Amino acid sequence: MPVDELLDLVRRAGRILLTGPSDSDGDSIGSCLALSSMIQKVSNAKVLVAGRPDRRYSNLPGISAMVEDHLIQGPFDLGIIVDGDQRRLSPHLAPVFQAATTRVIVDHHYSSRADGYDLALLDPGAASTCEIIGGLMARWGVELDLDTASLLYVGMVFDTGGFLHSNTSARTHLLAARLLRAGIDHSRLHVRVLMERSPGGIKLLGNVLAGASFHEQGTVLIAAVTMDLLESAGAELEDTVGIVDMLVYTSGVEVAILAVERKPRQVKLSLRSRGKVNVALVARSLDPGGGGHERAAGVVLEKPLARVLEWMPRKVANAVRHGSSASQEAGRQPPGAPGKP
Repeated sequence: MPVDELLDLVRRAGRILLTGPSDSDGDSIGSCLALSSMIQKVSNAKVLVAGRPDRRYSNLPGISAMVEDHLIQGPFDLGIIVDGDQRRLSPHLAPVFQAATTRVIVDHHYSSRADGYDLALLDPGAASTCEIIGGLMARWGVELDLDTASLLYVGMVFDTGGFLHSNTSARTHLLAARLLRAGIDHSRLHVRVLMERSPGGIKLLGNVLAGASFHEQGTVLIAAVTMDLLESAGAELEDTVGIVDMLVYTSGVEVAILAVERKPRQVKLSLRSRGKVNVALVARSLDPGGGGHERAAGVVLEKPLARVLEWMPRKVANAVRHGSSASQEAGRQPPGAPGKP
């Protein structure tokens, strides 16, 4: 079984790289750090965890050991990417991961594929990658300690929106119960990861909500964050996390999108759906690198924000207008089509 194969690979490796995608979040960080802790209990390998977490994760166990992507140097006997696939690695880290002797993916996104890896642990039915890691822990016979329980909980609450999203299952709650029995401070973790905002983040939130626009008879809600807006609010990119989840729970809205200008010609789109539209397929139709889950997806576009806001609403409105059929058709569009709206 893949779970046992991974344990064997871990025990035979001398140097292991763990990483999530370049735009790491609570699930990828929690998964990486929890898996690192597990590996160090069953192996003598040297483990490096790549990433640069934002301030909401600054107090997590083991967070100080994370190494920024550009400082990671190979070679590695084993490379493991969690909560994403290698298309989402940073330009520096991608070749380092690809040069690893053995490459593994552990993920719950249904858009991820086993191609390009020596071993794939893919479970689209899991609410988070941390849920998969929790199952690995039980299979490997690793004792659940307080630190690892806290890390797993962070990933679970992030990807389920505090157990609000429809991906939450009985399995999710059973694992959460195990983590609570381990003694985690679930209230503190929940508030820190999902609810707490910086003063600049509060100003940014107000401006973004005030500038949001409705489309398609109020079923589509789109908001944008410009670089200038970030600067004027005294906010950082990390302060945009969670805003799109507030937008989608507006009465009458089926799809919400937050467009964040990261650079003059780079925009990150975060898409959320109430269920009528598969936004993972919509994201992929906008760019082959897009994807995620049916109700939560994302894509990075190498285009000016103004240009994106010109043509993107029409494509999303069409998907909402025709429901799942349009989403399926959007996923069949050939690469390059997004560049010709």
